[in-house]
Parts: sequence; C-alpha cells; structure tokens
Amino acid sequence: MRSRLLIALTALAVGLTLTGCGKESSTAADAAKKAATEAADKAKEAAAKAGEAAKAATKEAAKDVATGAKDAATATTDAAAKAADATKDAAAKAVEAAKEAAAPKK
Repeated sequence: MRSRLLIALTALAVGLTLTGCGKESSTAADAAKKAATEAADKAKEAAAKAGEAAKAATKEAAKDVATGAKDAATATTDAAAKAADATKDAAAKAVEAAKEAAAPKK
C-alpha cells in the first residue's frame, strides 16, 4: 500500500512539475514572441530612419552637384568672355599692325 501511495504521489508530483513547466514554457514562448515582435519593429524603424537619412544625403548631394554645375557654367561663361575679349584685342592689334604696314612710309 505504501508503494502505491508513493507511486501515486510521485506521479502527482511529476504531473504538477510538467504542468508547471508547461505554463512556464508557454510564458517563455510568449515572452520570446513579444521580444521578437519588438525587435522586428525596431529593425523596421531603423530601416525607415536609414532610408530617410539616405534620401536626405541624396538631396544634399544633388544640391551640391547643381551648385557645382552652376559654378562651372559661370566659370565657363567668364572664361569665354575673357577669351572673346582677348580675341578682339588681338584682332584689333593685328588690324592696327596691318594698317601701319600698308601705310606709305614717310
């Protein structure tokens, strides 16, 4: 009789232990699920922030390129104007020299 009582109590203890573990494992699984969801949300948030930062950097780079292109166009225009002035001066001097060469010498 004592062995049956011992077996019954052991079975009851094992059953309660397994039930307790089952609840804890369920709680642990819920906690893991919650942690995974939070991690996914944070990863999504970080990806969105990274996308916004990349977008801002692209806009800034495009702005810098546009400014650089504008500056280059201005420099090209200035250089062309100076080249035109130099060409006019050279042509005027050439015409003056040709006139002097063609003029009768006194």
